[in-house]
Amino acid sequence: MGTVAASADLTRGTVARYAVGSIGTGGFATLPGLVLTYYLTDSLGVTALLAGVIVAAAKVWDVVIDPVIGALSDRDLARHGSRRRLMALGALALPVLFALTFAAPPQLGPVLGALWVLVAFVLTATAFSLFQVPYIALPAELTDRYDARTTLLTWRVVVLTFAILLFGAGGPQLRKVTGDPTTGYLVMGIVAGVVIGLGMLIATGVAGRTRTRRSAMAAAGTSAAEQAALVSPSVSGHPEPAIGKDASTPAGGIRDNFRSAYEALRRSAPFRALLATFCLQALATGLMLAGAQYLATWVLRSEDAVTLLFVALIAPALLAAPAWGRLARGIGKERTFAMASLLFAVAALATIGALWTPGAWIYAPVGVAGIAYAGMQSLPMAMLPDVIAHDAARHGPGRAGAFGGVWTAGETAGFALGATVLTIVLAVTGYVERTAGQTVTQPDAAIDGIVVSFSVIPAVLVVLSVLVFTKYTLRRADIDDTLGAPRGAASSG
Repeated sequence: MGTVAASADLTRGTVARYAVGSIGTGGFATLPGLVLTYYLTDSLGVTALLAGVIVAAAKVWDVVIDPVIGALSDRDLARHGSRRRLMALGALALPVLFALTFAAPPQLGPVLGALWVLVAFVLTATAFSLFQVPYIALPAELTDRYDARTTLLTWRVVVLTFAILLFGAGGPQLRKVTGDPTTGYLVMGIVAGVVIGLGMLIATGVAGRTRTRRSAMAAAGTSAAEQAALVSPSVSGHPEPAIGKDASTPAGGIRDNFRSAYEALRRSAPFRALLATFCLQALATGLMLAGAQYLATWVLRSEDAVTLLFVALIAPALLAAPAWGRLARGIGKERTFAMASLLFAVAALATIGALWTPGAWIYAPVGVAGIAYAGMQSLPMAMLPDVIAHDAARHGPGRAGAFGGVWTAGETAGFALGATVLTIVLAVTGYVERTAGQTVTQPDAAIDGIVVSFSVIPAVLVVLSVLVFTKYTLRRADIDDTLGAPRGAASSG
């Protein structure tokens, strides 16, 4: 991966440890998205629509819980000067819960098996959110600088890309090691869960490395007066929360954090544009991710071809992520992001040729999509802390945790809807579910639906996202100006 270069006020260690967290986030985003729906329909015998409901229900829970976790994370930051506690709790709980998700006994039958997966996956998603929401909020607290954030998030995406390759290609291979689908999925769940948890645990160290408690709170949007009220000297000389003040939000509570999240969406036009863009792209990539295993099995006629699809997607992206970062420093994150998105749309659309001539040629456009995907991931995440800092400077008190909660909820909803859209297409086109070891024949309409779900629909969604992104108006000068702007200045945003 090369040497990690520090930028501005970031040390190499901070950049590296923060990036390692993406082994966990990349693993959790990739492996369930790739195999969970397929596990339900082709191992437990669950119908496509019910499988879609299960995945969507778990993600809807994420949307509800993420702002709550954002409130708790902001409270920890104000009271203890760190977001580490929730991150560590999530990192320690996730491996066990992840393994349980893929441990449903086949003897339970499709209905009880589906219920097992639903409960286990909801708990796993909760553990993941305990880590992910504070993790997303950290860049705004680690550095104020526009280009430094690009560096931080670029290296994060390099590791994220590696994690996608590791889990996307390695997960299906782990599934084969026992020769039995039931125990194979369990082995995959145990090994992958441990690796995901370790990546998260390493990254928790960065949560204790914000510049200072007060500067971290300022980056999160807490005014100077609130900092003085929230962190007051005790008789022992150590900072403690002021009596009667809730460090979660100015009004003081989880309910107020939901209100704060709504207010952030209402008043920040750049955040609305960026979030809507990223959600549409999460929907597109989630749809392709969920469809990859079906494409490998029923179009390329090899269940193992999913490994080659991921190598084709991710190997070029490993080299491309730093290149997108360098280009962004030259011409701006916004223009670079639009270029990456349009390239991805063209590459995805090219795979429609599999309708007529399925074959190894498909790995070429998938590789181009991988190059584009690296930019599509790194650049929005580098713009998010810019949005947070801009909102705090122009509107006074805000919350990085609240922004992070809304962002994570939107991303989660996008990926969930991607899998749900796929299951709807499968159901409409007559896809036939099966239990492990059973042989079935799919109708031609189902095969065509798989290809269209992997090509045309994602391309359309990404083009739509670029149109939405034209509403994003922040540029480098806007971010640099906030460093000297008085906090609390009113603006129409």
